[in-house]
Amino acid sequence: MTTTYPSSPTRQFHRQSSATGGGAAGSNKPDIQSSSTYAYTRTPSSIITLATCNLNQWALDFDGNATRILTSCQIAKDQHATYRLGPELELCGYGCEDHFLEQDTFDHCWESLVWLLDEGASDGLVCDFGMPVLHGGVRYNCRVICYNRKVLLIRPKTAMADNGNYREGRYFTAYTAPTSSSTGGGSERHLLPTNFANKFGQRDVPFGLHYITCADGTTIGCESCEELWTPQSSHIDLALRGVEIIGNGSGSHHELRKLSTRMELMINATRKCGGVYLYSNQRGCDGSRTYYDGCAMIVVNGRIVAQAPQFDVQDVHVVTATVDLDDVRSYRASQPSFGIQAARLATEEGSGGGGNGLLCDDIHLVFDPLDVSLSGKNRPKVAEEDLSLQIAAPEEECCLGPACWLWDFLRRSGAAGFFLPLSGGADSSSVAAIVAVMCILVTKAARDDPEGNVAQDCRRVCRQDENSLWVPATPQEMGNHVLHTTFMGTDNSSEVTKSRAKRLGDAIGSYHLSIKIDLMVSAVLQVFQLATGHMPRFLSRGGTMSEDLALQNIQARLRMVTAYLMAQLLPWVRGRSGFLLVLGSANVDEGLRGYMTKYDCSSADLNPIGAISKGDLKRMLLFLSKKYPDFDVLAEIANAPPTAELRPIDAATATAEAGHSQTDEDDMGMTYEELGYFGRLRKISRCGPVSMFRKLLVTWSHLSPSEVASKVKRFFYYYSLNRHKMTTITPAYHAEAYSPDDNRFDLRQFLYNTKWTRQFAVIDDIVAQHPETDKDKND
Repeated sequence: MTTTYPSSPTRQFHRQSSATGGGAAGSNKPDIQSSSTYAYTRTPSSIITLATCNLNQWALDFDGNATRILTSCQIAKDQHATYRLGPELELCGYGCEDHFLEQDTFDHCWESLVWLLDEGASDGLVCDFGMPVLHGGVRYNCRVICYNRKVLLIRPKTAMADNGNYREGRYFTAYTAPTSSSTGGGSERHLLPTNFANKFGQRDVPFGLHYITCADGTTIGCESCEELWTPQSSHIDLALRGVEIIGNGSGSHHELRKLSTRMELMINATRKCGGVYLYSNQRGCDGSRTYYDGCAMIVVNGRIVAQAPQFDVQDVHVVTATVDLDDVRSYRASQPSFGIQAARLATEEGSGGGGNGLLCDDIHLVFDPLDVSLSGKNRPKVAEEDLSLQIAAPEEECCLGPACWLWDFLRRSGAAGFFLPLSGGADSSSVAAIVAVMCILVTKAARDDPEGNVAQDCRRVCRQDENSLWVPATPQEMGNHVLHTTFMGTDNSSEVTKSRAKRLGDAIGSYHLSIKIDLMVSAVLQVFQLATGHMPRFLSRGGTMSEDLALQNIQARLRMVTAYLMAQLLPWVRGRSGFLLVLGSANVDEGLRGYMTKYDCSSADLNPIGAISKGDLKRMLLFLSKKYPDFDVLAEIANAPPTAELRPIDAATATAEAGHSQTDEDDMGMTYEELGYFGRLRKISRCGPVSMFRKLLVTWSHLSPSEVASKVKRFFYYYSLNRHKMTTITPAYHAEAYSPDDNRFDLRQFLYNTKWTRQFAVIDDIVAQHPETDKDKND
């Protein structure tokens, strides 16, 4: 079925003279005066329907993954698509990590592929699947293109993603095409597994950087995720070779403000080179900290013609578009510079050109709109108008992404809900609001389709009869089933925060308790006094800083112990089965600075805000208070000064807004806005102390060099002093590029020389040499 194809096919137009033509004897050229008729074959259609999708895959859930893939293929066929693109490594799930080192993972993928083809997934549909392939003893991240129960091509990835959360180079090898001499002048062949060969009678398949050319002239190529982001992207070479349709199966996770960059790359790729560009992505949590944010789309000549949602609770979302490939050919032909470079590439490779094409002479993907048998078909119209970019604002991303991530964790973990220590402050209130948004999304989806997968999961999580059609009447009803909140106060807590926590719990519908834990604190301190003969005191009452910190920490740690007790027993108290997942609420800036107690309420099962800044959280709270009037208390919480409420209240300095005299920014010696600067420069700009100081001298020009130096040195001192806390940090939703998560993302030591001897000495030298060492004196 598949052979090496040297060049593109041409279409023929024939002119025939009449039998009584008056041309010269022996001449094949008819006389221009003679009567003649024209017999011609109508130019084949160039209109095609294409499909791409978001899939909520789960690492190592081979049966579930295969079922979702099959569903997407069936939907694509229902839309009369003839090509379907799926996400990267969709058969096993992108996040298998070190499981990619196991042979079982590869074997199960082939089992899934056999099942999919046997179920008819590729019948009449070119399917571009993503899966790992072991070829020649080397692991590759591949695209496997199938049609009518045959594998047409295995195309390996050429550029690995190895930055940030990505570790592809640990599991896979970037493919390099062999020279023609090493393969005897032909393409590499991959020997298919025995179970596949026995089932479908196919022994091997081309392996390498090829593209598919169909009998109707349609050409399809592959570009895989990271290849789009590289300087020499694959789509450039494919376009110059005449490939019209390029599919990018991706495993791209959500990060605040990242989607616009991703979309611009695809738009610019086709605006510059022309062509149809399909993008497919996973959407959801596949078992780790990242949330894959979907947004599958189809772009034609720089225009978006189809786009799937970025955030959703559905497992499968397919988008289709009908396009005219002649629009691509015309677009490219109208750009002389494109033609020059394409011709140059063909010349450099010899007269044949297009040497990477594989001719599949029994595949016809375009359809004839004049075919009467197709009338009335549910086929999308030819895309002629641009779609406006659907990009969520950062404050929307902050709630929608973590909400969908939490839903995946909840339904796949088997838990009966969440437990959240709710202090009434911005951080824990943000987590509660995110769970409320989760309930809004799930309730709507369940009520829209009471028999669908979301409704079934909702009944199971809420411990309702799974054979019924019960769905929550309101998000608050679901919230009462799944969210349990408790205000854990002490004598140091204010009535202001207690009231906010209660009002927010009521608005969300959570099962809410207000308790005091002073008895626990007193009991622990009495044990300490019996053991040592000493009783610690707060700094404001004559104690030392060590005593003060110890008294603050014991309150915080006892809240963690209480949280896990509540999480285990509250379902029993309510006459229900199951357990609750404990939610943490430490933001990214506190983690960066280490402004948290180790093993306090920052220690939990999950933390949906662990990589979101305080500034973004406040903007999210204000956004939600306006979007949902019932949540108006969130605006009050957002505008209140952050406070830990672990020291005794000083009535002389307490404010009405905070309800307390202790504030976070005073304790830290820096503002949350400053922490945002430090975090971005440290991680995103890869700055050490000296380079950070140099940049901030310009950015903070309103401060003297000595003041800037003091702030930078204070940050690095506390960052390095508290870095050890990141080694035990709760798994957090990844949202911010400067997250200090030590487990996977921010790989740095946790034992530092906190004096930063050389670095701080260089900063001091720069300050001493600066002519303006004290800005106030020159003002």
